[in-house]
Amino acid sequence: MADPARARKVADRIKVIAAETIKHRIKDERLGFVTITDVRVTGDLQHASIFYTVFGTDEERAASAAALADNTGRIRSAVGKGLGIRLTPSIEFIPDAIPEGAAHLEELLAKTKARDAELAAAAAGAQYAGESDPYRHEDELDEAAGDFSDADGSSGSNGSGSNESAVASSQAAAQPAAGPGNQAQA
Repeated sequence: MADPARARKVADRIKVIAAETIKHRIKDERLGFVTITDVRVTGDLQHASIFYTVFGTDEERAASAAALADNTGRIRSAVGKGLGIRLTPSIEFIPDAIPEGAAHLEELLAKTKARDAELAAAAAGAQYAGESDPYRHEDELDEAAGDFSDADGSSGSNGSGSNESAVASSQAAAQPAAGPGNQAQA
């Protein structure tokens, strides 16, 4: 079994040699715009899988696959001469799934964009279920305290003082007493 680094170098060299052979030496009219994307070699360097893509229609892809299948012997011969190792690996051409994966991602992005547009259109005409600002502010608290007063001018439900005195007494109870160990904070 070969060293993984050596197998990687052999795979890179096969990629370059196969691409040059397809570009310069193979004169087949069926061969379209072929790009070698990856080469994987087995650990014993006896078999190489060459992944390729073809730019064009489905008919052009099928014609290019047939041309590569017919010229596999010539490409293997060129790989054997270019590698210079004892045994030339057998090669097979496998269509790469990159274009299909990219088309699927493009389709998903288009669907997502359409959904975002629908949500934006729905949000444009939407109104709040309640008020636009559901939180209370200090000026509203003062108005709410005035709403609890009775018609005769006395405030509170039991008529004994105002809410402000109850709030002040609860704040005073929450603060610690100032003493020799506790210093008053300003």
